[in-house]
Amino acid sequence: QVQLVESGGGLVQSGGSLRLSCIVSGNIRSIALKGWYRQAPGKQRELVARIGDSDAGSTKYADSVKDRFTISTDNTKNTVDLQMNSLKPEDTAVYYCYIRAGYYIEEGTDFWGQGTQVTVAL
Repeated sequence: QVQLVESGGGLVQSGGSLRLSCIVSGNIRSIALKGWYRQAPGKQRELVARIGDSDAGSTKYADSVKDRFTISTDNTKNTVDLQMNSLKPEDTAVYYCYIRAGYYIEEGTDFWGQGTQVTVAL
């Protein structure tokens, strides 16, 4: 059984920083994509940052977080981290860790974490 467990969310003042971590466990032979999504109240879930779209090391960021957030991964530990700097109130959301397990993006299986709340106060 595949499990994604997030940690690191919380309350922070505008301009502050938080680091989210996700540990992936279970019977996984390969991961084609890994990343973070978020969902704010009343809005659809959206991509924040993702690794693996074009090649194993390629990264993709939402325009709203470029130059503020950094995604990183440790393949030996199966972790996916998101460093969030210069946080803004509009970053407030539940953040979800995500992977697409498999060798190829087109044929993978999606898994999600339970979510961790990030709240940015004015």
